[in-house]
Amino acid sequence: MSSRTGADRLVPSPVFILSPIRSGSTLLRCILDTHSRIRAPHELHLADVAVRLSSPHAELAVKTSGLTVPEIEHLLWDRMLHRELVLSGKDVVVDKTPDNLMLWRRLAECWPRARYVFLVRHPLHILESALAGIPDQSPAEIEKMVAAYLRELAAARRELPGPTVRYEDLTADTETVVRRVCAHLDVPWEPGMLAYGTVDHGPFVPGIGDFTEKIRSGVVLPGRGLPADSEVPPGLIAACRAFGYLAAPG
Repeated sequence: MSSRTGADRLVPSPVFILSPIRSGSTLLRCILDTHSRIRAPHELHLADVAVRLSSPHAELAVKTSGLTVPEIEHLLWDRMLHRELVLSGKDVVVDKTPDNLMLWRRLAECWPRARYVFLVRHPLHILESALAGIPDQSPAEIEKMVAAYLRELAAARRELPGPTVRYEDLTADTETVVRRVCAHLDVPWEPGMLAYGTVDHGPFVPGIGDFTEKIRSGVVLPGRGLPADSEVPPGLIAACRAFGYLAAPG
């Protein structure tokens, strides 16, 4: 069995929510984690889970096995997802780490049969939320980071299959949106998913997801209204057009 084809995966078809930071991914993961068959844990940060060969003997052993360091990392990532399923007793695992956007090509290589859900939010609201949540970075650097996430999201949507969910729709018509996601994941809709506060989803702490009072409420709260087109800074205009928040010129 070849690791290059994903034939040796313990979890052959995991689900990845691909979204920028501050896009509501913790809300979506909590809703999904409430399902009786879906395990959606805190952010796993697979991009930062790496393997280091610390001796020539280890390097020789890996080479003789026909593996590379990235392929060993893939095996490790797969084992981490499998552990979540074993501990939860569920059969569908969802990872929502925003940094997966910078990793999506490797995710597709690791799991050729992976499934994806793309989560978008108005880019200006992403930027405003990021500015409030990362006060120790300059606004220019944060805008640059947000733009980079949005570029990768646009690229991933062009190459990978999966539905696109708008945060604004998720908060305004939650049942309709979640029913569509459930259909994509081939699991039945469960009404109790909307009351995600009835289930323990682990700690809401910085570094592994949203930790604000809004997510701690346990219920889906209304989102903000969309900003006027004139409020969008020049650096986010292309992203707003790419995700349907601004009409194309002409």
